[in-house]
Amino acid sequence: MKKIDPSVYLFSLGHLSVDWCQGAIPALLPYFIRNYDLSYQAAGTLVFANVLVASVLQPLFGYYSDRISRPWFIPLGTLFCGMAVALMGFCTSFSAIFAAAMLCGVGSAVFHPEAALMVNRMAAKAKGQALGTFSVGGNAGFAIGPIAAGICAYRLGIHTLLFFGIVNTVLALALWTKMPYVLRQVALAGGQETEKGTLKARENNWKAFGILSMPIFARSIGFTLSNTFIPIYWMTVLHASATQGTTALSILFTLGACITFGGGLLADRFGYVKIIRTAFCCMVPAYLLLTHTTDIRLATVLLIPAAVAIFMPYSPIVVLGQTYLAKNAGFASGVTLGLTTTLGGIFAPLVGGMADRWGLVPALQIFWIAGLIGLVASFFLPEPEKE
Repeated sequence: MKKIDPSVYLFSLGHLSVDWCQGAIPALLPYFIRNYDLSYQAAGTLVFANVLVASVLQPLFGYYSDRISRPWFIPLGTLFCGMAVALMGFCTSFSAIFAAAMLCGVGSAVFHPEAALMVNRMAAKAKGQALGTFSVGGNAGFAIGPIAAGICAYRLGIHTLLFFGIVNTVLALALWTKMPYVLRQVALAGGQETEKGTLKARENNWKAFGILSMPIFARSIGFTLSNTFIPIYWMTVLHASATQGTTALSILFTLGACITFGGGLLADRFGYVKIIRTAFCCMVPAYLLLTHTTDIRLATVLLIPAAVAIFMPYSPIVVLGQTYLAKNAGFASGVTLGLTTTLGGIFAPLVGGMADRWGLVPALQIFWIAGLIGLVASFFLPEPEKE
């Protein structure tokens, strides 16, 4: 295993602070459904508000980062996300919760492209490992977020969501304080690559990036809709408690944190395209079985291949995007790192509406259908040359 710059771990912690807020929102949906008498579609709309803002803004912030770097976006995004979840604890209407969810999406959009671009610049030849380490923080955040939100909402009282704001404010200050050191490390890594002559002429392969958009879409469907509907599926189909539903989500993302890191290491060794293809080979049968079982024990076991399917391709997709669009790595980061975790949320209200009309199980067949699309597209992805 190659040595990576210690600064990557700082960004991984920042990633955790952003994504534990993103993970908290779906875990709060059962609370809002019960206390605000929301339909499935209205609950899905909250996720839609969050991810639509992030999906639209992340590529724009990434495009901006390619031209003028703004490192202060990183602590600012952390702060926005924490404040958004904290405000949800004091909202008294659906419209106010909707606005808070949008603010969290803005924070996510501000953070991800700039942070991913810096990790890419520090990574040298261990890009899969570095992006894997960075991504572990995000997945750990998605694992911790539902647990923390569940404890706040269902045990301590909804006002204790203020804890999210306090923690993220502290982490934002820490990131701001350490940023000068991080910028020096980025400059040093760039200088070393230039001296060694490892930098190649940067070119954009838009055709390959266009093909990559299909796995991005498929992975995002699996990720975001799992994040949205697994707690609801556990409660309505498997007849589990709200606590068991949030626990299932936490299991998925705890597995995902380990699998993401492993996926980055395997991609450096065996190739990015092979790892993506393997992941989608798992996605089709895993979600086909998961959405047809009524046995909670079997469903819990199926979370393992489901986690492989949606977390193992995460880092390889980001690295491939940055490689295919070498001239616009920030824009590629905004699309790949952001949209692989948000694009599927645009479908949340649609899937919620289908669930209201035909039932949750028929609506969730979109999981394995999306996996099939990603699998077919993966056979047309070119493997980048080794440096």
